Amino acid sequence: MMMKNGPASNLSPEYLLLGLLAQKPAHGYELHQRLTEEFGHIWHISLSQTYNILKRLEKQGAIAGEDEQQENRPARRFFDLTAEGRQRFDAWLDSTVGCSTRAIRVGFLTRLAFAESLHPKLVPGLLERQIIKVQDGMARLQASLADLPAEQTYNRLALQLRVRQLIPMLDWLAECQAVWRENGNFKTLSLP
Repeated sequence: MMMKNGPASNLSPEYLLLGLLAQKPAHGYELHQRLTEEFGHIWHISLSQTYNILKRLEKQGAIAGEDEQQENRPARRFFDLTAEGRQRFDAWLDSTVGCSTRAIRVGFLTRLAFAESLHPKLVPGLLERQIIKVQDGMARLQASLADLPAEQTYNRLALQLRVRQLIPMLDWLAECQAVWRENGNFKTLSLP
């Protein structure tokens, strides 16, 4: 998931932690609690994974940690974004994800949550670019399907399934877009 010294994959939980720290500095256990409460149906990350990611981000210079002494307890490490971490997070926030179910559920929803809380003016563009990305992806899949020989049954079935998965995603993205235009937030977004 993480290249040795390069940026993380677009679907990396590193960006989730950077986003939580962009909202407010915190110690590792608090970050993990917030992650679980606010993103538990999107991300499944153990406490040990959270601490490992924080260590890696600190080593890379994306976050800075400082030990905070506690009475009758071990010191805990308090983290904040560095300028490099903010730049990395902002670049990720303003990007799109692929057009797979997982990419939309994990990467796009995480971006959408942070855009709404930190930079609401980014939300309309983020939604529009993601809709275009999914439409383009669907068009490519449909073209591939049209070019496949009829005897490639399972390749055809796989492409048909992928296209059919994108249709409700586009509907959902359009609904998000309509709710945002009307309300400027997603609190009234409800699906049957």
